[in-house]
Amino acid sequence: MIEGINNALQVTGLNPTKALQGQGVNRSEGPSFSDFLNRAIEGVNNQQKQADQLTELLASGQETDLHTVMIAAEKASVSFQLMVQVRNKAMEAYQEVMRMQV
Repeated sequence: MIEGINNALQVTGLNPTKALQGQGVNRSEGPSFSDFLNRAIEGVNNQQKQADQLTELLASGQETDLHTVMIAAEKASVSFQLMVQVRNKAMEAYQEVMRMQV
């Protein structure tokens, strides 16, 4: 079947590799998807660290503002939950692609 597609593309004068890559696709210069994910994970990690530091300060009696500590902890928790859900959706998409038959 693939040989038939390659033959059809060669008859029409198309390069099979270029045909699969798409023509006229504008690639923007900017961060790649993996760079974006790495920065997002670093941001979640930083929020977790900040919440931990504030919790330690509160436990040692240095930080008296409980509201600030709780807000930082909730921000870190929500960010982590979002990251986990994005990971789950990415894994589902990957598994769906792997189940596709060629």
